[in-house]
Amino acid sequence: MTMVQAINDALAAMLEKHDEVILLGEDIGKNGGVFRVTDGLQERFGEMRVMDTPLSEAGFVGAAIGMAAAGFKPIAEIQFLGFIYPAYEQIMTHASRLRMRTFGHFTVPMVIRAPYGAGVRAPEIHCDSTEALFTHMPGIKVVCPSSAYDAKGLLIASILDPDPVLFLEPMHLYRSVRDEVPEGIYEIELGKGKRLMDGDDVSIFTWGAMVPVAMKAARAMAEKGVHCDVIDMRTLYPLDQEIIAESVQKTGRTVIVHEAHETGGVGNDILAIINDTSFLYQKAPAERVTGFDTPVPYFGFENHYLPTPRRVEAAIEKVIRF
Repeated sequence: MTMVQAINDALAAMLEKHDEVILLGEDIGKNGGVFRVTDGLQERFGEMRVMDTPLSEAGFVGAAIGMAAAGFKPIAEIQFLGFIYPAYEQIMTHASRLRMRTFGHFTVPMVIRAPYGAGVRAPEIHCDSTEALFTHMPGIKVVCPSSAYDAKGLLIASILDPDPVLFLEPMHLYRSVRDEVPEGIYEIELGKGKRLMDGDDVSIFTWGAMVPVAMKAARAMAEKGVHCDVIDMRTLYPLDQEIIAESVQKTGRTVIVHEAHETGGVGNDILAIINDTSFLYQKAPAERVTGFDTPVPYFGFENHYLPTPRRVEAAIEKVIRF
């Protein structure tokens, strides 16, 4: 399956099994979503389960919070992560805090799906990678798959989670990769990273659309005799501290790759975990390969903004030479 097909399959499976699962968002019903991720679901499950909403992110995310507190499992789709900002107040003030505010009497078992990232030649505001705005928000989990197999298992686990989850979907990978994806329902535990390549020389931590970039760089370096330990974080909050420490204590060298802006990025939290758990194991200062501290540029300059395999290779070479 492609990632789009895997996400659609996960949504269909959960709509089929759980009557309390409801989808809502802009154009997700009749049109099947801007990327056709929800294609065919309204026809199959009806307008009361797959709802087209007004163009109001604050409105339908707020409605989803109320549904979740009332016992439903709503899944709200934001057309692009860059459109989520009108709903930020609802997420920060209510979704993430309701469990604490009610001393556990109410939870908010909702998922917010949001395509994100550059490289698809979309207009301004469509390509933001601002996951760090939400990892600084205790009470909500942030998940970001890089494969179709992981996307289905992580989305099902997110839907079943008793607390709100922001589920980030890398647009660049929607149809560019295929994986074997099992039929039926399976879960991938949230908060657990995944080792994609085993190596003893350099640890690479990455996620989402940067996983193929990091893997390409790691394969190129392997031909030069440098073997990388490539970790797909998969969940950005909470981060898998155990796999970070284990990898760094094995290699002693670190490269972090993400397309979000460098300042305030999730990579900084990974560096803090390394400092707390593995400082004395380090053989070189860690390197970050990231997007730049500018808004994502218009698509004519997009490729200059995004991290490339060559930039990752240069960072690996730098920590090896230190």
